[in-house]
Order: sequence, then C-alpha cells, then structure tokens
Amino acid sequence: MIETRQARYFVAVADELHFGRAAEMLQMSQPPLSQAIRGLERQIGARLLDRTSRRVALTEAGHAFLKECRVLLGNAERAERAASLAQAGATGTLRLGAVTSAFADPLPDILARWRRQRPDATLRVAEIDTHDGHDAILSGEIDVALIRQVPRDQRLQTRPVRRDHLVAALPTGHPKATTPDERIDLADLADQDWVWLPRRISPDYHDELVAACRRYGFSPRATHTARSIASQLAMVRCGLGVTLVPNTATAQHQSGISFHEPTQRLELVELSLLWRSDDTEPLLDSFIGIATKVDRVP
Repeated sequence: MIETRQARYFVAVADELHFGRAAEMLQMSQPPLSQAIRGLERQIGARLLDRTSRRVALTEAGHAFLKECRVLLGNAERAERAASLAQAGATGTLRLGAVTSAFADPLPDILARWRRQRPDATLRVAEIDTHDGHDAILSGEIDVALIRQVPRDQRLQTRPVRRDHLVAALPTGHPKATTPDERIDLADLADQDWVWLPRRISPDYHDELVAACRRYGFSPRATHTARSIASQLAMVRCGLGVTLVPNTATAQHQSGISFHEPTQRLELVELSLLWRSDDTEPLLDSFIGIATKVDRVP
C-alpha cells in the first residue's frame, strides 16, 4: 500500500513532467525524488514514467496510477480537514433535549446562531420533560439538556441561560380581563374553568402551576386538559377557560388571547443547560458557548 507522501511525489512529477521542477515545488533536492519514484515503481511492479535525457512522459500505467493518486490525496485532505473541524467543534452530531417552552424562546435564536456558526454540524433535538433530562444525559441518550430543575450531581455540570415567569392567559373579551398592561389578581380567577396539564404529561410544569395558584390561596378547577403549552393556549383561544403559561410562550400566541402579569411575580425555575462533567467534546463546548451568549439570565 502506497503512502500519501509517495502519491504526492508522483503527482508533482506527473504534473511537471520534469524532475527538477517537481523537486523545487516539493522543496527537496532532485536525487531523493528520483530515488523515491524508482522505489515506487518497484513497489507496485509497473513502469510509471518513460524517461530520456530530453523528456519525461507518463506510461499507460502512469496515467491510470495518476488518477488514483489524485483521489487518494483528495481523500487525505478531506480527512485532515474533517479531523480539524471536529477538533474545533465545527462538525459532528450533537443531541439536545429541551423542555417545551424553550422551543418558543430562547431556542429559535440559539439554533439560528448555531446554523450560522456551525453549518457542517448536525443537531438532533428531542422534546423532554425536566425530570427526564438528568437520566437522559447520564444514560448517554442526549449530550446536553435545556431544562428548568437542575439536580445536584457531581457527575453533571450546569449553566443558567435565563429565568422566565408565569403570566395569566384569558380568552379575549373575558369579563375578568383587564387592559393588557394591567396586572391581574389570580384569586379573581379561582372560580373559573382552568385549562390544565395533567401531572403525567409534565410533572415539573404541573407542580409549578399548582404552586403558583396556591400562592394566591386557591386550587384551580381543572375542567379541561391539554398535552402541551401550545394546546393550553389553543383551548384558551376557544374560550374554554383560563390558564397560566411561561411569558416566553406569549409571543407566538397573541390572537384571541389576553395575557396579563399577576399581581405577584411568579418566577419559574431557572432555565439551565445540563451536561456530563466528563464530556469534553469540542462540539458540546461550542454549543454551550453559543447558547449562553444568546440570552443572559436577568
């Protein structure tokens, strides 16, 4: 099997058809180059060049060999480039798990910047609930998670991205709705029909909604059930009831819904990145850097 060095020598001579010029291009002296070509011919058992005192020409075997040498050198260059890009975190595959609300914000900005800076990298994304993120990373199912509740574990590292809060969502024209910039007392909604997410769908999000209502001294009447925040808002738009959603979910769901800040600010658990402490992949480092620059925690 020939080496890339031998292929490079032969291509230089074949291109120049002159040992002196080829040696100059390769920044070496002519005798070692001539010896290398003769050794190559002996190795493969074929005469590649016709040499006279006046000219150098390719044989039929030389033409065929030249074509494959170019392929070999091209593959070698691509392999070197792929390794270099991977080392720089520019290529490869990264597996991300994220909670539902992150897809409204900040993931659109993060992913847009990711595509611009890492066009050759592949990102595989899965919607996960917060309580699944910890185990998914430790099991190797995903590489990084964007979740709200970060458990303490020496095997994991975390970095905050942002902190969201809950806002009330009421159908447009609801009698309890105030002007858009006016806060609402959630206790005034205690007797309303609520659009709810069952705990089995998202235990962490469900518990945060329950805790928020209890801060106002009531337990919501969960008349209608949804399977996602988007479904919650769609049901509110239909006039079925009221609900609480992260403030980041309001930007894409304005029509038919009136959003109001509660009189007491209801902050959600901080949205954070989570990954294995022993994971030193450049692509992961690159993603973390991009994600934490897009949006800072207030």
